Amino acid sequence: MHMVIRKFPHLHSVRDAAQRAETGLVAILRKEPGFAGYCIFDAGGGVGGSVTFFKDRQSAVAANARALVWIAESLPDLYDGEPEILVGEILYSGGVIPPLAS
Repeated sequence: MHMVIRKFPHLHSVRDAAQRAETGLVAILRKEPGFAGYCIFDAGGGVGGSVTFFKDRQSAVAANARALVWIAESLPDLYDGEPEILVGEILYSGGVIPPLAS
């Protein structure tokens, strides 16, 4: 299992970005081979991001490229700079993250 973390250190509205991702990016990610899950986080102070889970590194890297295109096209008014991106193998998981209530 692999994950992609995209951290945006300068978001104008984490909630607006999350809403757009929920209605746009998630549909794209769900169609990607190896997709296993997606979370959005708000770290406060205009910092937010996402964690996406995939079955293998190749799927994670390919989907991240598509996500970055969507982000550039759909969120340019909500962030400054470029997201920080980490791709890595999950070596341990203590459990499954439950879906958030709407």
